[in-house]
Amino acid sequence: MVNSRDIAAISERLAAAHAAVKHMRATGEVRGHLSKDGQPERVLFTQLPYVRPGNLNSPASIARLKEFGQSLQNNVHAIISFGIGGSYLGNKVLFDIGCGEFWNSKGTEERRGYPKLYFSGNNMDPRRTAELIEHITYEARTTACHGTYRVLLLVISKSGSTLDTMSTFMVVYDALKKANPAIEVQVAAVTDPAAGAAETLLHKLAVEQGWPLFSVPDGVGGRFSVFSEVGLVTAVGTGFDIDAFLAGARAMDEACRTDDIWSNPAMLNAALKYLAAARYGRNIEVFMPYGDYLKSVAEWYVQLLAESLGKRTDRSGREVLYGRTPLVAVGTTDMHAQTQQHQDGQRDKVVQFIKIANWQTDPVIPDAFPAAAKLSQMAGLRLSQALDAAREANAEALSQDGRFNATFILPAMNAYHLGELLYLLALSVAYEGELADVDAFDQPGVEAYKRLLGPMLKQLHGK
Repeated sequence: MVNSRDIAAISERLAAAHAAVKHMRATGEVRGHLSKDGQPERVLFTQLPYVRPGNLNSPASIARLKEFGQSLQNNVHAIISFGIGGSYLGNKVLFDIGCGEFWNSKGTEERRGYPKLYFSGNNMDPRRTAELIEHITYEARTTACHGTYRVLLLVISKSGSTLDTMSTFMVVYDALKKANPAIEVQVAAVTDPAAGAAETLLHKLAVEQGWPLFSVPDGVGGRFSVFSEVGLVTAVGTGFDIDAFLAGARAMDEACRTDDIWSNPAMLNAALKYLAAARYGRNIEVFMPYGDYLKSVAEWYVQLLAESLGKRTDRSGREVLYGRTPLVAVGTTDMHAQTQQHQDGQRDKVVQFIKIANWQTDPVIPDAFPAAAKLSQMAGLRLSQALDAAREANAEALSQDGRFNATFILPAMNAYHLGELLYLLALSVAYEGELADVDAFDQPGVEAYKRLLGPMLKQLHGK
């Protein structure tokens, strides 16, 4: 296992990493970081938890978000959020934690007047897109006697030309505008705020159509954008507590300002994962929360880790092929699917568990069948106790066999502690990028396929 001697051996590198993160937080400058256009670019995600005049999140922008959310309450029947990457994954996390799987099945009163929420634009799947249109038109038919059915299409794209997002948005927009019975289609856009010569297609379209506009801020990569209007604009549409979410992120940032690694959660997490990979060959990270609604957190983390740290070269241009391959698992589900590989397969993994300490609701297992001894043994336990016992058994089995694992404990599953967790993970990749001497804020591998995709689409259009 990674031990205190390993930590001591990289103490100078840790000090340099902390200084670099401190400088990034103060100025936005990251050594050697360039935009995809090859220009110097500031990194500003650490500013997002602080709601201050002049910041990316200001008192005025937060107030406008809340007003927008309130304008949807008891007024709009459904939101369809179109986005991909960070414009989808972070939003889905906020929806899952704030609303849960059965939100759209609840009545208006149970939803406190907030709309149903659907996601699209995260793939160009023809069947699901068509079925989403069918579902919305069915909802409109069944509520037609109660007046006009109103749908808000929330389209999120920094460039305004994201293929997955814009293609599905246009398909759904056109179909709902032509629907019978009539559906009132509203649109709001989240895109690059620049106007003039730098104006994006979506920004120009929104201005022409009079759609409400929100910002995909400069200096904030998609995988960090959940703390910005990109994530918050969807959240306010369901009444999610964005103040508590940002307060949790802010508390974590403040906790991570110390240079004492044992008191700085992000630096410690980065150091342990870096050492596990660089010294012990653990090049796969299994992110395994114990809770169904935390699965989307694992999916969000996959993008964060993969895009931030999966790099071909270090800052000097030397090929290093750095980065762990992230995998999604859920406990206890994947104890019956993946744990065989985690326990007996190659010793190339770190397994990261997430535990919820206190659940808002926690049923007791009843003695429903007292004649069945095996089932009676479960009786009297709360579901959370059984869940946590399974996690402890999994962790202990891995540890006994020298297999790396760690557990984050959230006091409760709520907006505040979610903000703490997501920010901890975001800041951790900044620290690890410094330890590995790679740029944690670019994504040249993504640009490589985009350069090939454009000409392919032109050929298809020509045919």
